Amino acid sequence: MNTINFEDFTKIDLRVGTIIEVNDFPKARNPAYQLTIDFGDLGVKKSSAQITTLYNKEDLLNRQIVAIINFPKKQIANFMSECLVIGAVDASDVILLKPEEKVKNGSIVA
Repeated sequence: MNTINFEDFTKIDLRVGTIIEVNDFPKARNPAYQLTIDFGDLGVKKSSAQITTLYNKEDLLNRQIVAIINFPKKQIANFMSECLVIGAVDASDVILLKPEEKVKNGSIVA
């Protein structure tokens, strides 16, 4: 395991957002969804997420998630991903992290 110092951690901008749109992503190399996420005052961002084995589109809609919002944009097939949705990896499945209670979109995760 690599260690980082606190200054490194403070560079990561983790925020809570709500998924407001979910679409299939047939051009992705691995099964994925295209997510549109509302981060409140920080705006709306898009992300590609390989979470199709545990989540269906209806269950994701209006769900709060945690994401890193200050990574550079990344081109995935014909889609531009603007943030990285965070989850715990169990075997090959990704289990999304979310706040225990509903919070304001854009809330800082610390």
